Amino acid sequence: MSFPLLTATAVLPALGAVATAAVPAARRTAAKWLALLVSLATLALAIAVVVRFDPDGARYQLTESHSWIADFGVRYELGVDGIAVALIALTALLIPFIILAGWHDADPLETGSRRWRPTQGFFALILAVEAMVIISFEATDVFLFYIFFEAMLIPMYFLIGGFGDRAHEHGEKAASTQRSYAAVKFLLYNLVGGLIMLAAVIGLYVVAGNFSLTEIAQARANGELDMATNTERWLFLGFFFAFAVKAPLWPLHTWLPNAMQESTAPVAVLITAVVDKVGTFAMLRFCLQLFPEASKWATPAILVLALISIIYGALLAVGQRDIKRLVAYASISHFGFIIMGIFAMTSQGQSGATLYMVNHGISTAALMLVAGFLISRRGSRLIADYGGVQKVAPVLAGTFLIGGLATLSLPGLAPFVSEFLVLVGTFSRYPVIGIIATFGIVLAALYTLVLYQRTMTGPVKPEVSAMPDLRVRELVVVAPLVALLIVLGVYPKPVTDIVNPAVEQTMSDVQKKDPRPEVEAAK
Repeated sequence: MSFPLLTATAVLPALGAVATAAVPAARRTAAKWLALLVSLATLALAIAVVVRFDPDGARYQLTESHSWIADFGVRYELGVDGIAVALIALTALLIPFIILAGWHDADPLETGSRRWRPTQGFFALILAVEAMVIISFEATDVFLFYIFFEAMLIPMYFLIGGFGDRAHEHGEKAASTQRSYAAVKFLLYNLVGGLIMLAAVIGLYVVAGNFSLTEIAQARANGELDMATNTERWLFLGFFFAFAVKAPLWPLHTWLPNAMQESTAPVAVLITAVVDKVGTFAMLRFCLQLFPEASKWATPAILVLALISIIYGALLAVGQRDIKRLVAYASISHFGFIIMGIFAMTSQGQSGATLYMVNHGISTAALMLVAGFLISRRGSRLIADYGGVQKVAPVLAGTFLIGGLATLSLPGLAPFVSEFLVLVGTFSRYPVIGIIATFGIVLAALYTLVLYQRTMTGPVKPEVSAMPDLRVRELVVVAPLVALLIVLGVYPKPVTDIVNPAVEQTMSDVQKKDPRPEVEAAK
């Protein structure tokens, strides 16, 4: 029997979460180091998954299958395609940086305030989220996926509500109220989406007789499972609604700005760079593969919603006073590009969307974590409270600028390639949508450069005159992310080689081919 690599990749952080939570309260530093070592070991397993995966091999590899709830046809089935491999690698890569960046975020306050949970709980919850996200990327049983898709809400709720941002302009009591509101809103939105999906999961079982993604898809392809048109559309909508909440897609996005604003910067990265990717990933894996005809039926409406997300998110980002809310609305705009690429139904669009998931995770992590270091020094999230930072902390300002330029998809940085592919793929089939979406790029340049200009340039404000530059731990967090943005910006081939075969198979699922160019290339 071969080593269950996929199970190990998910179980290790889960066991690490239990072990970290069990560390005595007086050993806070030991809990931090334990969590970091577990995250690095998980990264090593994720690298092993990447190495063992053959892009030219079977669609789902490293598969595991065991009977679980036999009476209802539920199995413990795992398998990864190229898209899942890329996102598992992204998740495992970001968690050590999230832990390092949040090294002091759950330390007790000097005033002796009891509102902070034990330090070990903070890091244990991060590892628990990592375990649930990874197994969500690996699950090929619909019911198994649903369990962890919903279960990850629990540790996220406590991370938002129990370990929120300490920087609040209205004081401790207002901060506690706002954290509770953001956590409850996050939970309710996602629970409603999950309950609707549960009804669709049950409906799928009634129609198909099992929960196996591969078996259902194969039966559909062979004509052995014929869903009525209305049935398929209702089931598709049930799945898509839950994924659109998680993604987040307009108008189901309103939980995200509150959640990111009230979270610590590392938890905000965990939300938008890791957890939210499960929603867009699931659109590719489940919506398109299980309900191909309904996916094509819903495409026009979804593209319009994605386009609204792009423009709406960017416009609201321009007018934000709060640094974290600006990044949150920018992420809503970026997720619009990802969803647009998925439902453009072209190989360029879907390859770009998958690459965008990876690149957005890295760029958002770089920008938000540096913003978190900035906020922790000044004690304020308000843009107006900063000015002239580049004169007193040039390294911090420089890394902040690179993260911002990546966010606006500057050529030479990783997000540019993915955004370009999404736009090309969309324009080739839906030119009007593609043209309007380009305005999102213009607005991204506006909100990013205005943010940098207001915080980093100009006269040095007295409150930031003594601000220290990035410390060694912070440089260890930021430098690799900046390096990745540059490397993947000029050489994205390692990622595209892994994801492109999976994209071609997804295109085959929905029986779509790329539009022929109007002008044939010269031979």
